[in-house]
Amino acid sequence: MAIELPRELRAQMVASIERWFEDERGERIGNIAAGALLGFFMDEVAPTIYNRGVADAQERLLQRVTELDIEVHEDEFQYWRKREPQAKARKR
Repeated sequence: MAIELPRELRAQMVASIERWFEDERGERIGNIAAGALLGFFMDEVAPTIYNRGVADAQERLLQRVTELDIEVHEDEFQYWRKREPQAKARKR
């Protein structure tokens, strides 16, 4: 599944890359070069980060589903068990 970015978000990312090069490396990088670098990272690195996020979410959901029976369990056939103490008290 390809990771698609809205045009506005992509433009913000390109601007951030340009700023990073200027502030951290003292180099100017053009809009086209910054866009190409973003494209490289989107193709090469982003899928790994995306897949890790999906795996983390899947693991958490699996834990929750595994605990579902504990969280929402109801004891069965409780009507008579609840009434037994009352019935014993009345018989005395």
